[in-house]
Amino acid sequence: MRVLAMIMAGGASEALSVLTATRSEPAIPFAGKFRIIDFALSNCVNSDIFNVALLTQYMPRSLNEHVGVGKPWDLDRSQGGVRLLQPYLGRAGVGGWQRGTADAVRYHLDFIAEQRVDRVLILAGDHVYKMDYRPMLRFHHEHKADVTIAVRRVSPFEIHRFGIVSCDSEGRVIHFEEKPRRSPSTLASMGIYVFNYPVLVDCLTEPTDPPRLDFGRDVLPAILGTHRVLAYPFEGYWADIGTLQAYWEANMALLGESPALDLYDPEWVIHTRSEERPPAKIGPHAQVGGNLLSNGCIVEGTVDHCVISPGVYVSEGATVRDSVILNDTWIGPGAQIDRAVIDKEVYIAEDVVVGYGDDNTPNADLPNALNTGLTVVGKGAHLPQGIRLGRNVVVQPFRQENDFPSLVIPSGQTV
Repeated sequence: MRVLAMIMAGGASEALSVLTATRSEPAIPFAGKFRIIDFALSNCVNSDIFNVALLTQYMPRSLNEHVGVGKPWDLDRSQGGVRLLQPYLGRAGVGGWQRGTADAVRYHLDFIAEQRVDRVLILAGDHVYKMDYRPMLRFHHEHKADVTIAVRRVSPFEIHRFGIVSCDSEGRVIHFEEKPRRSPSTLASMGIYVFNYPVLVDCLTEPTDPPRLDFGRDVLPAILGTHRVLAYPFEGYWADIGTLQAYWEANMALLGESPALDLYDPEWVIHTRSEERPPAKIGPHAQVGGNLLSNGCIVEGTVDHCVISPGVYVSEGATVRDSVILNDTWIGPGAQIDRAVIDKEVYIAEDVVVGYGDDNTPNADLPNALNTGLTVVGKGAHLPQGIRLGRNVVVQPFRQENDFPSLVIPSGQTV
């Protein structure tokens, strides 16, 4: 069976705020040394799928630099390997900006035809999960499906975030609704689909009004009556970290005694492009407990229950708790950081407080996404000495010391 994996990696997520202000969602660092895209790519190669296409669009430079020719995943091959497919403008109006997942694949049907494959595996590039795709492909073949959708149960309070499916007693999908406000079903699509190649071509080339732009919203609901669409249940670890809270929680969950996502499993290695950095260094007066500390970080102060990315420096006298600190951030003496996500290359001066007080006013610009006390600082920002940031505060990328209106930023504000 010849399989092509196509990873949807072109989206932006407003709910991730400043984390996607300078990069696409799949390029966001996760779990210290990794990026979100590493999980889909590693799942492919661990499933013996070495023909992979990455469909990009929104702010792709960081993602392109990270993936490169695919060497860390053994995807730098003359036959197959990884290909980065960007939007393009061709003759007679062909191509252009992709308006959805199905639209993105439609623009590259010529590329898919050249691969001479039997199955096309459509994957989301913005989820964190470990999945062997081979059982799903066998299920699809043995049950003579036209399309197979990977599904799992979710909380009734989260159905508005997913495509929700209903099945008959044989597992055939009889109803699919994208992000309903409420539903009797809690069976969510994981954004992972197997298409027979001819079926995919028919679905994307059949003239329709309006055009079918998105798999979940348009294509799948439209073909339930004409094609054999089956649901494949998946019970392993999977997280859609499309909100700031979900991103923070998924990182914090890695600090548990037996985390659901095992990054140390030798049978299922998560590959990434690792930078050449020295080992992590813990100073003589440092206090650390329950953390993930990445290569190249230096801790001289107190770090408790945090995920620390490569190259982070925590000065003596600084305290960092319940936070995610991304690459090459510098934290000065006396700084106190509590329940925060700090993006890359942030400079935090002496005696700065990030996340102070008990005022949990939701962020005025993102009330639905930032309302749990989490404070977020964008890439390259410089926090001036002595500034105090409340809860649910957002600092935009590259803010400099003169950009702050005062040394006290109340909860719920954006700078």
